[in-house]
Amino acid sequence: MANSSSSILLQNLIRLSESLKESLLKTHYSPPESYATFSVKSELVSLLPETTIPDAALPTKIKDFALCCAALVSASSSTSQHLSWIPSSLSTRAASALEEFSNAYYGDDDDDSHAKCSTKGVALRGAADNGKKLLIELMPELLPLLKDRIKESAIDATDENDGVSAASARAPVASAVLAAYQLRWIVGQVTVDAPYIGKLCLLMIPCLLTALDHWSPEVKGQGMISFIHLAKTANASEIGGYADVVLDACCQNIASDDEIWHYVVEMSVLLIALLQKSNPRSSWCEKLLSEMLNHLERQPRNKQRRVVWLTYSEPLLDTLGLVLLAHFRRLFPLFFKWMHADDDETVLLVLERLTAVVRLTWIRNSPHIERLIDELVTLYKDASLKVAREDIRSLTLQILKLIQTSKRPQFDATWLKYKNDPNLAALVSSLC
Repeated sequence: MANSSSSILLQNLIRLSESLKESLLKTHYSPPESYATFSVKSELVSLLPETTIPDAALPTKIKDFALCCAALVSASSSTSQHLSWIPSSLSTRAASALEEFSNAYYGDDDDDSHAKCSTKGVALRGAADNGKKLLIELMPELLPLLKDRIKESAIDATDENDGVSAASARAPVASAVLAAYQLRWIVGQVTVDAPYIGKLCLLMIPCLLTALDHWSPEVKGQGMISFIHLAKTANASEIGGYADVVLDACCQNIASDDEIWHYVVEMSVLLIALLQKSNPRSSWCEKLLSEMLNHLERQPRNKQRRVVWLTYSEPLLDTLGLVLLAHFRRLFPLFFKWMHADDDETVLLVLERLTAVVRLTWIRNSPHIERLIDELVTLYKDASLKVAREDIRSLTLQILKLIQTSKRPQFDATWLKYKNDPNLAALVSSLC
């Protein structure tokens, strides 16, 4: 980079940083009482350069500036007590500042030397905008730094005396939470419509796994959101040799707290569908479903957990296909309980998943057919008292028709006791 270009960039960086610093200093901030030893605000201010710095410090200051902007922008979608003090106006200003600096960094000339360079083999021309290019170029430096910040307050699995208290004493967990939010925002930016995502996986996955290994639900949650981004944009070959360790991390985290249960289920389902799509009999499919069912069986009346699982589980069911037959003895008792839940949301979701299960398996050689028909008929009658009665009855009829088509002898034998029931006249006529 020519000295003149470097000087201009430095001036732009200082100007944009001063504006952010001024807003930061004016923003009220009181560290949560239990984390008073670490100030997120002071940390962010320290990432912004002073008004006089040498040209040689520019690369480091650009990296710090990007981290500060990542934290400020990520706050716009955060409910964390560590970032909730950041106003949306400051998040917007940080996003604009990073975009403006990125445009100055790369310039408007398509032949600029930066545009031709690559990071770990990633052609930056594939990036849709200059902001994304800059983040990709900085990733080899940013991600190891964020990984180390997260790891500072993690529990050392090799030390049996290490625990949450000892880990927190070594380093404030607020620092790890801040790093996790910065990581999640960066991953979210570079994985949008990214043709180069495979090359970036080698940089991102080790860092994301470190977040998943942390004891803090907040840190874990941001790592899970990042993996969800990755699962929606990468293909199986791009994750490559990390597949087993990623799926193991999914299984290890199924026992996560209620506050991040929705993240771990969505992440795990998307990753198993991506990585084991052509291998439904793999041990990972078996292990993941078993871990999920273990927790659902222990808390069958936990509405939050069942609704989350029913909402996100369809890709897992699709991946398993006929192999679902081997899990009927555990799935159907849960389905039968949930079909008669007090809330319509659960009932509709379980009927949707039941429809998928019946279509995928035709419930071959299953002892649950008669019981399923009985439960569906009971639900059809009880639906008269529910707000979503029409939708419930429509889905119930759809499942009964599928059973009638796939298992006609068993269906007819069971249906004999219902065909003359005056309360089921409409249902009987629909099934004739």
